[in-house]
Amino acid sequence: MTVLELSTDQLLSTTRAVRKRLDLTRPVERSVLRECVELAAQAPTGRNRQRWEFVFVTDPGRRAAIADLYRLGLTRPTVPVPYDGVDRSEADGRQRMADSAQHLFDHLHEVPVLLVPCVHVVREPSPSVVAQANLWGSVLPGVWSFMLAARSRGLGTAWTTAHLHYEREAADVLGIPYESVQQTALIPVAHTIGTDFRRAPRTDSDAVTHWDSW
Repeated sequence: MTVLELSTDQLLSTTRAVRKRLDLTRPVERSVLRECVELAAQAPTGRNRQRWEFVFVTDPGRRAAIADLYRLGLTRPTVPVPYDGVDRSEADGRQRMADSAQHLFDHLHEVPVLLVPCVHVVREPSPSVVAQANLWGSVLPGVWSFMLAARSRGLGTAWTTAHLHYEREAADVLGIPYESVQQTALIPVAHTIGTDFRRAPRTDSDAVTHWDSW
């Protein structure tokens, strides 16, 4: 596997959520996924305990079942999904995002690899803010490192969460012990069609930066 010649800044600024440019016809080598996991394992994790584990779904039947739960989560969510309205100035961008999301909706079962990052937990009815921060802080750095490593190897990824509306059903499909292991996302993984990704339009850094107080 050839690693792309990207500077650190290029890697950080061009790792996109890839949906329409996932190559649905090309298999992903397990050795490449292992390389990405090895790098992900070097990410910081709470108390230096690696409480996360990755479940890669490559079996066509299981991929189809998880994809169906993803679609069900979007069309029949178990809890209301907040909606903040559409800014007319962003309408074009929202439409492009909607087209991209629809493409993934239609083709998720064809993506050669689905990654379900998991974390060991003691499930609580209403976890405290501290407990939530500890949980996500222990798994997100590793997942993001995996996604960066994947990008550098010509793979595309996207963080999705819709299937979590039916997490217990997904646990049954994948044999995940629901009571002690929490799924955190569903990430399609595939070679990308082309590797020329660009920086995305983002809010100016000064608009989201505060010094000493809000």
